[in-house]
Amino acid sequence: MTATTPTPAIGRPLPRVDGRPKTTGTARYSADISLPGLTHAVLLGAAIARGRITAIDATEALGAPGVLAVLTHENLPRVAAQPPLLPSLAGGPSPGQTFCPMQDDRIHYAGQHIAVVVADTYERALYAARLVHVRYREEEPVAVLDQGRDQAYVPEKIFGGLIPGSSARGDVDAGLERAEVRVEATYTFAPNHQNPLETSATTALWEGGRLFLYDATQGPAATQHTVSVMLGVPHADIRVFSHYVGGSFGSKASTWNHPLLAALAARHVGRPVRLALTREQMFTSCGHREEQEHRIALGADRDGRLTALRHHKLSLTSHFDDWAETSLEAPAQVYACPAHEGVYRLVRGNTMTPTFMRCPGEGSGMFALESALDELAARLDIDPLELRLRNHADRDPASGKPWSSHGLRECYERGAERIGWHRRVAGRPEREGPWTIGLGMASAVYPIVPPSNPQRARARIYADGSAVAQAATAEFGTGAATAMAQVLADALGLPVERCRFEGGDTDLPNVASAVGSTGASMVGSAVHLAAVALRDQLIGRAVADERSPLHGADPGAVTLADGRMVLRDDPGTGESYAELLTRTFQPDAEAYGSFGPPEGEPSAAMITLGAHFVEVAVDDELGRVRVRRMAGAFAPGRVLNARTAKGQLMSGMLWGMSQALLEATHMDAATGRWANPSLGDYLIPVHADTPEVTVDLIETEDDIVNPLGVKGVGEIGQSGTAAAIANAIHHATGRRIRKLPMTVEDTL
Repeated sequence: MTATTPTPAIGRPLPRVDGRPKTTGTARYSADISLPGLTHAVLLGAAIARGRITAIDATEALGAPGVLAVLTHENLPRVAAQPPLLPSLAGGPSPGQTFCPMQDDRIHYAGQHIAVVVADTYERALYAARLVHVRYREEEPVAVLDQGRDQAYVPEKIFGGLIPGSSARGDVDAGLERAEVRVEATYTFAPNHQNPLETSATTALWEGGRLFLYDATQGPAATQHTVSVMLGVPHADIRVFSHYVGGSFGSKASTWNHPLLAALAARHVGRPVRLALTREQMFTSCGHREEQEHRIALGADRDGRLTALRHHKLSLTSHFDDWAETSLEAPAQVYACPAHEGVYRLVRGNTMTPTFMRCPGEGSGMFALESALDELAARLDIDPLELRLRNHADRDPASGKPWSSHGLRECYERGAERIGWHRRVAGRPEREGPWTIGLGMASAVYPIVPPSNPQRARARIYADGSAVAQAATAEFGTGAATAMAQVLADALGLPVERCRFEGGDTDLPNVASAVGSTGASMVGSAVHLAAVALRDQLIGRAVADERSPLHGADPGAVTLADGRMVLRDDPGTGESYAELLTRTFQPDAEAYGSFGPPEGEPSAAMITLGAHFVEVAVDDELGRVRVRRMAGAFAPGRVLNARTAKGQLMSGMLWGMSQALLEATHMDAATGRWANPSLGDYLIPVHADTPEVTVDLIETEDDIVNPLGVKGVGEIGQSGTAAAIANAIHHATGRRIRKLPMTVEDTL
């Protein structure tokens, strides 16, 4: 490894490079791709939640102007294979569910795709879809937990087979028995849907036996792998583009059915096909956060030190997959509790398989745990922050290993200072006219998932002195393209203005889907290693070149400055990359980098931590809750871009507020249909709801987690936010609310 001089690239709060094209409308998304002969597909969804199709008549639709085809279970080709359910971070095929529609006449959930209508315009396809007549034999659905509670079971595995259905450490029964104080409570959660601004869409084109897909996805490679398996088409014959993605939050993390259906429709009509989901179809086509119930039993001694935690979760899944958010794992690591038991129980219902939704599992699990801790603090008459400090985990309570880095105490200190926690007095909230003011806090936690297969990137430098890093990952709003250019600039010693990142194309080096806050870690590490390999390659060539001022120098004595390779002890001696390439008649040079998976067991436990502090005002007469201030402090290791990191964390905090007070998808238990599948009825916050938000980054050095020492910030901003708000409402009103969302009816 050669010596380097740190550049000002990493950590700088640079504006996002995709900001201008997105705000000026020049960015082209998957549904903007215009191809010669483009046709349009519209999906028809099942009107019932359970039963069979007894007849489907497309005669009238086929006779409508411009209609090219109507595909149903009666004429759609059968898939070659259905890949197993694997989380998209695994890097292979990643179907959203192990069920493919339109393969038979069976209906498993309302909105299930039962027909694809293709026409020469979108309007004609939409009109013709209304002319497809369907008759059903309807059966009574299981649509909510209470309808199937008596049939609940403990699965062997959840989450694509990666997480056991139950786990334990220590003797929980004994810990609860000897506890001097116990808290037992049940917390319930409404289903949620992601609702990114861009609905999911795929444009499909076949050319000479090759399939080209323009897909709105977090993982172009996952789409490629999944469609390859299902169509029986070699990977090399499928290319997926995903240059601009208008948000995802988990709805585009897995590969759902529309890319496959778009490909089959395009092959059937012999022309390119664009298939874009409507807003209502987003509620029935791309997964959701499932309805769930958490039961907590918490034991502690009189000083507040935990003796045991029992955490059981009950949730609704589909008939074909054992899916549950991983709500029990990370909360079990936050505090020094000697005994823990976590059990998942599932109810099979008439729903599609749930999926990732931002902060998948930690958002719900930490609401239950941090609310219960607040209840424990109230019973013991201990300040909630002090209670958490008394249970601070100096080592991982699950493995006993030291942390690779931590920083939670510093997060507590910074957040408490920001919110003015010193003025909080239990049972004595402040008053402002009709408003009662409350303060609440909660810890935040998010796991770190190492890669399960090699993550690859390519770094290339040109003779003009500019450089590019390339990897197949998509830019879906996280600022990855900006941060990766900074990583490249840092490793090559170039000004960041001379560096750029290219992604969103499966012909580029393969990386897994950037889910679970792994993008900065996986892609960043691969880019860093590729750039380091390129840097070392060029330095090696320079010291071996008789015409170079560096000829004969020790490579370890060469450092970098503004795109120049120079001697550390004699900065005037050296040359630029451009000079070396030009002299040797090379237009460019390149190198690859590969990150993970780790060899053997890691020496330390890895986790990302933070803390939330909030101030709320509750209207005594109307029950309205206004979040006035939010202060979050987080320890995400090394920060690649302070601006994009704070933006990610702030948006997570605001989403936590939305989860706490607004978001719920309501299921009609009788029909098995969502009652509010639109942005007119599904409540989300607007700018007027946004309080004062401060975000503090507590950078910690971590040489174990990955070569860059970064942990990711995409999810942890939401972890614990809802609990902090619930705890603040309790401080203001004395009411303990154990459900999400918390509505006016709950506070009155």
